[in-house]
Amino acid sequence: MSKESSSEHLRAELKNLADTLEEVLSSSSEKSKTELDKLRHKAQAALSSSRERLGDSGERLAQTTREAAAKADDYVRENPWHGVGIGAAIGVALGILLSRR
Repeated sequence: MSKESSSEHLRAELKNLADTLEEVLSSSSEKSKTELDKLRHKAQAALSSSRERLGDSGERLAQTTREAAAKADDYVRENPWHGVGIGAAIGVALGILLSRR
């Protein structure tokens, strides 16, 4: 699943959750106890699903970050002088930016 479709799916789930909660809050006085129980169950299911999705997204992000860090570490270990040069260039750029303040 691509990031864009995953993001769209998550937005749709959160909208569904918000709509369900809005329905529960706006019509609580007009509904019978059974209808309220059904709405409450629907809201709990949507919330649970959204929490699960957010947890999965966070885990995927953490995994991607770990992989990127490992690749960067491998690159620096294989090409140490490139790493030193890149670090020096970043340091010079930051020094210039900070000295302008």
